[in-house]
Amino acid sequence: MPKRFKAVIFDLDNTLLDFMKMKDAAVRAAVDAMLEAGLQEDKDLVVKAIWEIYNEKGYEFQEVFNDYLRQQLGAVDYKYLAAGIVAYRRAKEASLVLYPRVNRTLLTLAKRGFKLGVVSDAPSREAWMRLCYLNLHHMFDAVVTFDDTGRHKPAPEPFHKICNLLNIQGHEALMVGDWPERDLKGARQVGMTTAFARYGSHNSEGASQADYDLEDIYQLIDIVEAHSKP
Repeated sequence: MPKRFKAVIFDLDNTLLDFMKMKDAAVRAAVDAMLEAGLQEDKDLVVKAIWEIYNEKGYEFQEVFNDYLRQQLGAVDYKYLAAGIVAYRRAKEASLVLYPRVNRTLLTLAKRGFKLGVVSDAPSREAWMRLCYLNLHHMFDAVVTFDDTGRHKPAPEPFHKICNLLNIQGHEALMVGDWPERDLKGARQVGMTTAFARYGSHNSEGASQADYDLEDIYQLIDIVEAHSKP
């Protein structure tokens, strides 16, 4: 007999929103702005160098342009820094978009009585800003970010935390994420059923080892309906 779900829990970046597309657009806008401000460098080389810093220090690293300018110029030129930050923020907001049918899926799940949650490795401020930009901040019953536990997925603490906030047991939840080695591995440790957001994954091309693979987020509706039948 299939498990009866009480909650559906989502990763945020590359599961609900196209984080990598947003990040790339924002970085390129920032580089264009620094070049227009007078930075004498090749655009493609600057973009490459900034991504190398992100890959080393994490995509949420807030001092990436400072680090780049120190590496390249030996010190931070605040004209270039300010131009880059302003352009980055404007482009980030403009390019922050949900995957198709995310709103429809969340509304359908909520109307059918499922609790909705988010577990994200992003810092609290960044996670909540994305949710507010996308007008999703009222959709979820609970949101757990890195700052809430101090642990990144796949550590079990974030998953235990969301279960406690939603007042459920792990086996009563379906976890949806794009990164099998973090989102899904962590969820399995606390007994959750897992669904792989293949449509947003940049981290796995092979077998996900998830209970379900999603090419479209709206497939969740059929999955939860199958688990609701007596």
